[in-house]
Amino acid sequence: MVGDAVGRTGRQAVAALLPALRRELHLDLVIANGENAAAGRGITPSVADEMFRAGVDVITTGNHVWDQKEIIPYLDSAAPILRPLNFPPGVAGRGMLQEGALTVINLQGRVFMANIDCPFRVVDKALQDLPPNSIVIVDIHAEATSEKLAMGWYLDGRVSAVLGTHTHVATVDARILPRGTAFVCDVGMTGARDSVIGDNIDGVLQRFLTAMPVRLQPAAGPAILNSVLLDIDDETGRARHIERVDREIGDDQ
Repeated sequence: MVGDAVGRTGRQAVAALLPALRRELHLDLVIANGENAAAGRGITPSVADEMFRAGVDVITTGNHVWDQKEIIPYLDSAAPILRPLNFPPGVAGRGMLQEGALTVINLQGRVFMANIDCPFRVVDKALQDLPPNSIVIVDIHAEATSEKLAMGWYLDGRVSAVLGTHTHVATVDARILPRGTAFVCDVGMTGARDSVIGDNIDGVLQRFLTAMPVRLQPAAGPAILNSVLLDIDDETGRARHIERVDREIGDDQ
């Protein structure tokens, strides 16, 4: 699972690093959060296709999914791209992808975020019809660490992994919960290393210092790729191992 890709720098890092990671780590599946991949806000069909060509199998999103309007019809296509499952019924796209024994679910938190449908109750309903011991990966795109931790404990033993996204700051709490669910509070970010969560430092500082609505731009330069690697038992659907996999690529690479 690759952390939120931010702008062109994030996409370039994915394209540069992911093919080698697939070979080195013998990866069966790559999920990446792409909700900031188009100029730092949202995702477009062409950007999604670029990420798929780089080796991403499934793209998840979050609260910025609607920022680029051309993505809306694309979300209704057969492409393996998700928007949060707990948006109200009737919106474009899907929040759950099933491929054979694998299910990927995209949720969005509500603490300090939009007051959409309850992710806890929505995921309960989604899990009802899945076969026992399914492999289920949940991306919980949320601001509050407490909400992500709560979701991990709530789903422990019922899904293979609960992986937090959205804050763009990688956390060091990757672990297997007591009933076999892998958890990390935030996978992190794929984007400019010398930035503020992927954005140009000067613009962010101007916002903080003036309280004015400065338009933020994704930063360039050396990039980081934050991700976690999961090993999941095919028979039980429980996680055997989770570890951080973080890489850096400089201007000369």
